[in-house]
Amino acid sequence: MLVHPENPRRGATGGTALEVAAWLASRGYPVHPLAPGTKTPAANCRECTGRRHSPELCPCHGEGRWCHGFHAATTNLDTLREWWRREPEFGIGVACGAAGLVVIDVDAHAAAVPDRNRLLPGIPIDDRVDLTGLESGFDTLALLAAHRGRPDPCEDTGTLRVRTPSGGLHIWYRAPEGGPRLRCSSGSSSRVALAWQVDVRAEGGYIVAPTTRTAAGVYEALPGARLPGSLPPWLAAELVRTGHAVEDHSPAPSTGRSAALGPGPRPSVAGGGREVARRLLSGLLAEVGSCATSPSGTAFSEKLNRAAFTAGGLVAGGHLDAAEGRLLLLEAADRARPHQPRRNVLIVDTGLRAGSDRPIHPKERT
Repeated sequence: MLVHPENPRRGATGGTALEVAAWLASRGYPVHPLAPGTKTPAANCRECTGRRHSPELCPCHGEGRWCHGFHAATTNLDTLREWWRREPEFGIGVACGAAGLVVIDVDAHAAAVPDRNRLLPGIPIDDRVDLTGLESGFDTLALLAAHRGRPDPCEDTGTLRVRTPSGGLHIWYRAPEGGPRLRCSSGSSSRVALAWQVDVRAEGGYIVAPTTRTAAGVYEALPGARLPGSLPPWLAAELVRTGHAVEDHSPAPSTGRSAALGPGPRPSVAGGGREVARRLLSGLLAEVGSCATSPSGTAFSEKLNRAAFTAGGLVAGGHLDAAEGRLLLLEAADRARPHQPRRNVLIVDTGLRAGSDRPIHPKERT
């Protein structure tokens, strides 16, 4: 008998592999089998082994077979029953993109700590910051959160967190509705990375579900929420800043106000704080504009994200018009990086959305 979808005591955290897979599928999370005792997808069928063809065009999927890993993920209960009837020891993978998930994969591997400028891509760490004891992704993610003045995601009991057999942590979040599509990355990448030893599992990847057992141990859910919570806006902004946004995302059509700031009315612009707000934003826009003289190495994304985050706070505080602020940001961004308009929009809109959660009142800051 399958676990009831609403049973909070089991679901994604207990029961047989089939029960857990069915519970996940009932929540809309497409799943696929992992080879017994491993965290890798079950092998392709014999007909597909060695054949060169696109996973999307694989004929096996229409016949209910599990070829090509997460590309075969499904929520069909009959298919799941057949897969686990054939191999009850299968582990469970969840296709992140199809499930609408963004999972922060925090590693704790034994590795040499890189130069401090590679710990948080795009964020220089002053030599006066004592990094004694820093040794894993737990430390770099906490450092990033502290730099932004936000809670450490590793301590977020409001979302599903899964301890891995190697001592790492998977932090499951729902991808932002209407926001940019986000892609996978490795924390050791020199091109796209959130932080050293912090991987990202999103579109184009899968995550190992809790209760899956490998030779190293079991993926175990920690106390707290049993379902993924919403991806915090500040973390979404960081993912966009560090290049995780899928570039073919089309921004929502304009409605006469910035859709990035979310639904509902905004306070009217307060006359007394307007000039102070404009001066505050102008200084940040000047930093963005200074990047125009150099094609790289100027922390452009970081500066634009900071300016957008501040503008979002000023709008939320009633000291800046939403449309005006967005226009100023995009103009500055396009002058500095005219070759990447879509990426500029992503950074601006995500930063505005994140900043709108923290109203700024300039008089209080001066």
